[in-house]
Amino acid sequence: MKTIVQVVQHLKPGGLEVMALELMKFSHHGDAMKIVSLEGDAETAIAAWPRLREFKDQLVFLNKAPGLSLSTIMTLKRVLSSLDADLIHTHHIGPYFYGGLAAFLNRIPHVHTEHDAWHYSNKRHQVLHRIVSLFGTPVCVADADIVAHSLSSLSGMQDVRVIKNGVDTSKYIPGHKPTARAAMKLPNAIKLIGASGRLEEVKGHAVLISAMTELPNHIHLAIAGSGSMEVMLKDKAKTLNLSDRVHFLGHVENMPKFYQSLDLFCLPSFNEGFPLAPLEAQACGIPTAVTNVGGASETLCPESGCLMTAGDASDMAEKITHCLHNAVSSNPRTFVTNHADIRTMASAYDSLTEGLCHGA
Repeated sequence: MKTIVQVVQHLKPGGLEVMALELMKFSHHGDAMKIVSLEGDAETAIAAWPRLREFKDQLVFLNKAPGLSLSTIMTLKRVLSSLDADLIHTHHIGPYFYGGLAAFLNRIPHVHTEHDAWHYSNKRHQVLHRIVSLFGTPVCVADADIVAHSLSSLSGMQDVRVIKNGVDTSKYIPGHKPTARAAMKLPNAIKLIGASGRLEEVKGHAVLISAMTELPNHIHLAIAGSGSMEVMLKDKAKTLNLSDRVHFLGHVENMPKFYQSLDLFCLPSFNEGFPLAPLEAQACGIPTAVTNVGGASETLCPESGCLMTAGDASDMAEKITHCLHNAVSSNPRTFVTNHADIRTMASAYDSLTEGLCHGA
């Protein structure tokens, strides 16, 4: 069993962070795997995200201050040495920079997963990438076909491998809708669409709320998640006289129950890599509509899924209406079990890391 150290910027609820935890849970090397969070501390992170509690003995927090910190390279180098790491696996640009240089100093292989590529239009990110490239040759993995293509054009990364994200299809399962709605304290005699994720501008919740004004009163929206836009979104719903139809649930720990309560799941984002939420919803048997950004379309069941235009409330309302009133014969769960199970993803990463460790 190899000691693999994943490095993330922070451990807050999000697709990237969920993927790192799930990989640790399902990898053959999981018992020996650690996750290093550059930012934050254990107590605060666990209080904000109780799911971390089951992994607390495998988590390391560096409590890095915001901004560039060259001392973090040496701190991470010492952490890797103390853990006797065989390989480092980084996620996103900050961990790529610190982890790539620490991997070089420790002479261990480096795998890097990119969950989106749009940020490489940022010149600073391009510089950080070039610095790491001067010292090592990380193996780059993209979580979607479109991310791999974009990485080649935006950052010049070559030989990018694709390992698509997966979800736990034994956890995300179909359920009894009235029971799920009762658990979520949601009304029963309505059509319910749902959205989840951080309440930040990039996630597009404001556009989805605007779309609700073009939908009939029996259609409600439930939003699971928290973030800096929460007050603004609640004010928007109130201003549009939608407070009784838009339900803000805050952070939801039991996400399968949330998905099971829905008639349709919507992802209204402006930017995405290969998002997990549409896979989770479809694994619960819920038809899904996503904006046509990043690799979101790659997560859709081709028979039951629907593409929306990012930032266009009228188009969202039209597509939601179509999805809610046109029954489909195929079950989106079948698509997820065949193409996006977490065990398939973990096995692909295990094969990659074992080959690199044996070749080191």
